[in-house]
Amino acid sequence: MADIKGINPAIVQHRIYLTEEAKPKCDSQRRLNPIMQKAVRAEIVKLLDNEIIYPISGSQWISPVHAMPKKAGFTVVERDKKELVQTRLPMKIRVCIDYQKLNAATSKDHFPFPFIDQMLERLAGHEYYCFLVGYSGYNQILIAPEDQEKTTFTCPFGTFAYRRMPFGLCNAPAMFQHCMLSLFSDMVKKFLEIFMDDFSVNDDSFD
Repeated sequence: MADIKGINPAIVQHRIYLTEEAKPKCDSQRRLNPIMQKAVRAEIVKLLDNEIIYPISGSQWISPVHAMPKKAGFTVVERDKKELVQTRLPMKIRVCIDYQKLNAATSKDHFPFPFIDQMLERLAGHEYYCFLVGYSGYNQILIAPEDQEKTTFTCPFGTFAYRRMPFGLCNAPAMFQHCMLSLFSDMVKKFLEIFMDDFSVNDDSFD
């Protein structure tokens, strides 16, 4: 397994380093309507079942849950007399954690991201392409035990902390990109391009 700048993706843990002047912040939970509460409850149950979060109490850092409507698309359904009618899909609720105060107190990781235009130049002109998307990529990276308390969030069902890296942390994208480049360093810029959890495989041969 490749190793870049000391990161071994097999044992890497995400650290949350705070600035010297950082002081703990404890936010209260936000009001959620019944539809949002149902979405939050489903998300909590899913995360608990997959051991991504765990119940916690007495944390010095507490961030609120934020639930917001996710734009729904359209589909075409067949009605009476085989009439096709455009219909809006049911609205979905996106559940996330508002880590604004924690992020403001976190030392920033300035790991460089690839330039999209350079990636496109390397991708251009090949005969075969395969595009892959990583599934729950952030959640594959462990948070260091001493930093898990900082990810505590509050909702109508209690307070919970993350065992694995969640969306919303300011350094999560840089950490994930770093790990992906470490894992695939012998392939990147040869026949593979990676931007976060988007993988583009290209070659002039199908094999």
